[in-house]
Amino acid sequence: MKGYWLIIGTEISDQEAQAEYARLWKPIGEKYQARSNPTKEPPLLVEARDAGRMVVVEFPSLEMAKACYADPAYDEARRFALRASNRVLLIFEGDLGEPE
Repeated sequence: MKGYWLIIGTEISDQEAQAEYARLWKPIGEKYQARSNPTKEPPLLVEARDAGRMVVVEFPSLEMAKACYADPAYDEARRFALRASNRVLLIFEGDLGEPE
């Protein structure tokens, strides 16, 4: 069964921090075989309060999703993500299906 991160965040308030997060994320995502927004139809963000965006990140397994989050390299990247916007990150197991 696959592992996922669901990230729900406010609009980006610090573009430089977001760009640095993206730069640091790229090799981390590759290391853990992560795919961002893997489904053909993204989840709908409803009853969002302050949230303005949502990202789904798919991993080959729940163990890889957890290992990625625990990786010291991601800890560094996460600091930039948290400067860029307020967000909530959930880790869960499931199968959202393959895009057509």
